[in-house]
Amino acid sequence: SPLEIETLSGVLEKGVDGIIVSVNSPDEVDLVVDQVLAPSRLELGEAEVVEVRDVGLGERACIDTTSILSAGEGMLVGSTSSLLALIHNESPGSALTAPRPFRVNAGAIHSYTLAPDGSTKYLSELRAGDRVLIVSKRGARVVSIGRVKIERRPLRLIRIGMGDIEGSVIIQNAETIMLLAPDEALIPATEIKPGDRILAHTPKVKARHFGRAVDEFIIER
Repeated sequence: SPLEIETLSGVLEKGVDGIIVSVNSPDEVDLVVDQVLAPSRLELGEAEVVEVRDVGLGERACIDTTSILSAGEGMLVGSTSSLLALIHNESPGSALTAPRPFRVNAGAIHSYTLAPDGSTKYLSELRAGDRVLIVSKRGARVVSIGRVKIERRPLRLIRIGMGDIEGSVIIQNAETIMLLAPDEALIPATEIKPGDRILAHTPKVKARHFGRAVDEFIIER
C-alpha cells in the first residue's frame, strides 16, 4: 500500500530494488510521488548564530502534523532557501505548556520549508492534507499536516552563517520554540545568543523559482 513505501524504501538504509503499488485515487498517486521522491537523509551541518534581535509582532505558523514526532526531529525553515535551520518539535513541552509531540512552531509565514520532492514552500502556503519533510540527524521522513495555525506573536530574528553562506530564520520569541545544537541539546528561542551553534542544512542549488531549484545567480538577504 502507499503507506508501506516509506518502510520498504528504507530497508537496511538502501531500500528494495522496486515497489509496485496499487492506487485508487489521484490523492494516492500524490502520496506515492511524495514518498518516492523524498530523501531518506539530509546532510545537517553546524551554523553559527551571529545575531539575535527582536523584530516586533508578526504572524507565525504552527504546523500540526498527524504523526508523533520524536526527540531530535523537526522542520527545516529559513528566510532564504540557501540556509535552513532545524526547528525542533514541541514534544519536550515546557513549564507553561504540555508536550505537543505533533507540532512544529515553524516560524514567520514568509519562511521557506523543504517539501518532500525537494522544492520549497512558504509556510503561508501549507494546508491540511499537505505533506512536509521531517528531518533529524538520523534521517528524514514524510508526514501529513492535520492543521496549520497562524497567529500574531512577538518574533525574533536569528541570523546564522555556515562557512561563506549566510541566512536567517524568524521564529516566535517563546520558550517552547527550540533549535538544536550539534550534540542535539535544545536551545530555546528565548535563550539563544550569538556564538551558539545550531544544526542547519544548505541545499546544493541555492536559487529558487516557484519553489523549484534553479542554477542561477541570486542574492537573498
